[in-house]
Amino acid sequence: MNNARAPGRGYAAAAFACALMSACATSTAQTAPEAAITRTVSAELQWAPCPPIFPAGCQIAVLHGDPGRPNADVFLRVPGGYQIPPHSHSSPERMVLVEGQLNVRYKGTAAELLTPGEYAYGPANRAHQAVCLGDKPCTLFIAFEGPVDAEAFAGSLE
Repeated sequence: MNNARAPGRGYAAAAFACALMSACATSTAQTAPEAAITRTVSAELQWAPCPPIFPAGCQIAVLHGDPGRPNADVFLRVPGGYQIPPHSHSSPERMVLVEGQLNVRYKGTAAELLTPGEYAYGPANRAHQAVCLGDKPCTLFIAFEGPVDAEAFAGSLE
């Protein structure tokens, strides 16, 4: 993820994660539009299996929008130890790790460890893979610019 992390990510990622997890509900409620809905990682979310290219155990929850249209936001959740196989998306993706530790590698780059609150940007059509480290699940917030899709990648990430 060469240069995938935003400069000054500590403050920006912490502020975003705080808003995302409703920890700052009172401060964000003052500026949020009336129709805004805040979602957290909870049992009330409607989780569904990930696309068939991913092994069993991967789940996705739509937070906003229609995954078949541009600008959908989702949570992707995998159990500890889960390996997300190499794949790509036709859309760029903006991600923030919500929980767990995720080791992510994009084609042509070294693997990087994401911890909660850290941001990463994934370019369109760039193959990548990830591993959820440890025993705890990993939950990743992903904002897609285009429709949500995933295509298996069989080549090398070198």
